[in-house]
Amino acid sequence: MTYLHTLILGIIEGVSEFLPISSTGHLILASHLLHLKQTDFHKSFEIAIQLGAILSVVVLYWRTLLVNFEILKRVITAFIPTAVFGFIFYKIIKRVLLGSNTVVLFSLLIGGVFLILFECWHREKESASEELSDISYRNAFIIGLCQTVAMIPGVSRSAATIIGGLILGIKRKTIVEFSFLLSVPTMAAATGFDLVKSGGHFSSDEFNLLLIGFVTSFIVALLSIKWLLHFIKNHTFIPFGIYRILISLLFWFLIL
Repeated sequence: MTYLHTLILGIIEGVSEFLPISSTGHLILASHLLHLKQTDFHKSFEIAIQLGAILSVVVLYWRTLLVNFEILKRVITAFIPTAVFGFIFYKIIKRVLLGSNTVVLFSLLIGGVFLILFECWHREKESASEELSDISYRNAFIIGLCQTVAMIPGVSRSAATIIGGLILGIKRKTIVEFSFLLSVPTMAAATGFDLVKSGGHFSSDEFNLLLIGFVTSFIVALLSIKWLLHFIKNHTFIPFGIYRILISLLFWFLIL
């Protein structure tokens, strides 16, 4: 892996982390196009640079995370299912799922179809929860369960949590912001756990690559978050569903 590769992957991560298109899936497919081998370091790199994108949430929402304890408690409640399942299935996720283009493409395709069908069916009610603090602990936990599905590469963490929240009767902007906040403990834990497991084997050059990818994804993600919040004011997620289908079909032809 070169410094140019890290810049490319950092940009892809920053753009896709908060969109319902799966950042992990895009990193895996981009690595395939760049002919990068799925080594242990590369898999750890794909996990760690997501923390750079997550740092952008901390910068934009630090008051919400640190000052509003009621919201923080709901974020922690939603994080619990992912923490449990992530610990249990860590080896399967890293050794099997993260290295499979087939899993990514199927997830992108099926997720794209589901996203389109859901948006055609869903109608937001006037009584939908509008404030983050209005989300019940029960609903927060269910959203966390939805997030665990995104352990499958290509599913998309943001898509799983946002759709789960919409089904539960939460307003679109509110669940999008809750998904942002939930990403903080989720990716911090995933990166920290992976570095504890694998970080001792990295060279200084590899840590430099991680740093470049981290900073790049952070800067790009700041712009991506602001764009998404503006986009959802007048649009559904159908365009993302169409994109997922097209990109999965394109890569089927390229890979096969």
